[in-house]
Amino acid sequence: MPRSRLQTVQAPCKINLHLGIYAEKDARGYHRVDSVMVPVGLFNTITIESAPETSVAFEPSFDGLVRGNATQRAIELLSRALGVEECVSVRIERRIPSGGGLGSSSADAGSVLRALAERWDVDPLDQRVVDVARRVGADVAFFLNPVPSLLRGAGDVLENTFPVLGGVPLALVMPADCASSTREVYEEFDRVPTAPESPDALCDTLARGDVPGVAAHLYNNLAPAALRLKPAMGEPAAWLAQQSGVIASQITGSGSCSFAICESASGAERIARAAENEHGWWAKAVFTVGLDGQVC
Repeated sequence: MPRSRLQTVQAPCKINLHLGIYAEKDARGYHRVDSVMVPVGLFNTITIESAPETSVAFEPSFDGLVRGNATQRAIELLSRALGVEECVSVRIERRIPSGGGLGSSSADAGSVLRALAERWDVDPLDQRVVDVARRVGADVAFFLNPVPSLLRGAGDVLENTFPVLGGVPLALVMPADCASSTREVYEEFDRVPTAPESPDALCDTLARGDVPGVAAHLYNNLAPAALRLKPAMGEPAAWLAQQSGVIASQITGSGSCSFAICESASGAERIARAAENEHGWWAKAVFTVGLDGQVC
């Protein structure tokens, strides 16, 4: 790919169908994790082009440096790993909310790594790229190839992928002013750790593309710790479970966003409207997406 070319990338968010946290940690201090994730059609739009120096900018601007640093660090580490000297300007149009457990910063960093690998004529799943992703953050490697996946290790070691689960209607709901700190949630988990269930039953249904079966096996043993820190996130979670047209619902990641697997797109839209209009919560009706980021 010519390095002067302008690239535009759609970075999807993710939900955790299964999140099982163990008390044990690796040498980096990361918890051992079983994580089953699927990509969801709420996107940040990322543009990349050559520049005199490397920079990352967000629209709207992002309060705080951590998120920007993750993407900036990913670029710098990949450049060194591949021996590439090109500087790039990265602009990220943000639609994925931060602090929701939707993988916003990981989506940005992983999608930029994927785009730069292709720009620099390297397979995005080249081990050098994967190693950089793992250094940047636990979920970043998922976004190098965002398909339904089981990841182990710290949530950064791919164990298995599954057929595309595109077009499943979802309602995403998050309370206002309730952004969750992943670090603080894990610290709370450490205070009262619980052994996780196995993801095997969920993975079996996911391999068959059995949406009702997937819905029946949603799991997140990190959610109780998140709820102890932010009880307000439990309100939309409980509300979603009571709505007609919802097959199953769960908090994703460390919160504060909950998702509902819905019977229909119209039902997801109705639920999202009610969440916004009746409760003032942030809400979106979306779909799981396929390999090309499109609804299947």
